[in-house]
Amino acid sequence: MTDLSHTGLAPASLHLERLVINLAGQPLVRLDTDIAPGEILTVMGPSGSGKSTLLAAIAGFLAPAFTAAGCVRLGDTPLDGLPPESRHVGLLFQDPLLFPHLSVGGNLAFGMAPGGRRRERRARVAEALARAGLAGYAERDPATLSGGQKARVALLRVLLSAPRAMLLDEPFSSLDVALRDDLRRRVVAEIARRGLPALLVTHDPADAEAAGGRIVTLGGS
Repeated sequence: MTDLSHTGLAPASLHLERLVINLAGQPLVRLDTDIAPGEILTVMGPSGSGKSTLLAAIAGFLAPAFTAAGCVRLGDTPLDGLPPESRHVGLLFQDPLLFPHLSVGGNLAFGMAPGGRRRERRARVAEALARAGLAGYAERDPATLSGGQKARVALLRVLLSAPRAMLLDEPFSSLDVALRDDLRRRVVAEIARRGLPALLVTHDPADAEAAGGRIVTLGGS
């Protein structure tokens, strides 16, 4: 798998500076904090409190019904106004969202930056799969994978895109207990190893405990 050393970019903090997200002219989310490299900030709160909307604002696809004020920075780079693909922010969702028309290897290659030799790209995909306990799965149809295997492939696809920050939108909630624990460990370990600032949205206190960082609780809408 690729980490920041492959890109030549140093780890950076994610800065949410006086960020306010409004709905119909009323504040829905207020957050003013920094997330250090390798740190996971957990955001909890009831449905409608703006957890997923916060992720959308950071990632660059906030719905037109909402407006945002303040500043989002990754290191010294302001993200406000940049298209999502230029923000270098990886997103991991509850649903793996694998492309059914691509093989497992094709899904992983899709997340990688264009360019480079085909042999090198295949080698990186093979290395990523081996590290995740999925050696030899490159030609598999995603439909043949178990839920846990799909979740691991989704994680690998995000990591192979060489993100500089991670946003996690309840990525463990659809898995059974054993698979949930396994994926939690993998995600937390990779974030720490790569020095990525991460923001985790969840309803589950066990997720927050596994993340091991600060917890922010949002109020209802």
